[in-house]
Amino acid sequence: MTRVEPETTNPIPQRPLAVIIAVCLGLALLAAAPPASAQDRVSTGYRIGPKDLIEIKVFEVPELNIERRVSEEGTINLPLIGDVPVQGLTDAELADRLKAMLESRYVQRASVAVQIREFRSKPISVIGAVKQPGNLAFSGRWTLLEALSAAGGLSDDHADKIYVLRRADNGLSDQIAVNVDDLMVRGDSDANVMIFANDLINVPARVEVTVFCLGEVAKPGAVAFQSNERITLLTAIARAGGLTDRASRTIQVKRRDRSGHDVASEVNYKRIVAGKDPDFELRSGDVVIVKESFF
Repeated sequence: MTRVEPETTNPIPQRPLAVIIAVCLGLALLAAAPPASAQDRVSTGYRIGPKDLIEIKVFEVPELNIERRVSEEGTINLPLIGDVPVQGLTDAELADRLKAMLESRYVQRASVAVQIREFRSKPISVIGAVKQPGNLAFSGRWTLLEALSAAGGLSDDHADKIYVLRRADNGLSDQIAVNVDDLMVRGDSDANVMIFANDLINVPARVEVTVFCLGEVAKPGAVAFQSNERITLLTAIARAGGLTDRASRTIQVKRRDRSGHDVASEVNYKRIVAGKDPDFELRSGDVVIVKESFF
């Protein structure tokens, strides 16, 4: 009788426990590694200027682990090296320059790291309805909320929009509009934009806007709005006490154009109320004339 031997399979090789733990720790560190910091993103391409604060670290030369503020002449004074022209360089270009200088004089190999701590040659400016308008000593790590906080916060008369004017070295500019409620009330992270060197933050003040309602309204005269309110024909008539019984359904709106000429538009009040026509948007200085109906 033939004996059948059971099939054998190659055993799975057992890895040492220490190896498994090391792999797990490595994966965990990779997952937890933070993205490039705001400082890294901001300083990329930035050209150093007077009054900027620079941090330098050289592993092989501890005497050069220092901070230096750039002089009005665009130089920094370093131990062992002396005055070094830095104006117009990026942080990476300055690191390369210092590396070459050290390797040519003192060490065979130099590991140099340069970081811009304050961007004072191109500060950010905050103007308008904030408690402390002016230039801010920009650290390179701010969001819009942090910049507004450094300016003392918004004043009570702020409008409903904040404008960030971004100015580039080549003269080009771009403007970002941020809704105050999105930023301050709803906490929308997209509204809390990054602030870069040389940005101008404009917080317009809320001002009073006046339109005039004449003719067949209950209270003819000037009607005041705040600039952050939506000003329409229906709201203006409502604040003027509504139409009289003799009012015509056709209403005339006079507006002065940029050339100084009056331009008249006719709108149908009943069609707006019925939702057939959109409510007519008014501007400051518009004159709403409600004529008497003869029918």
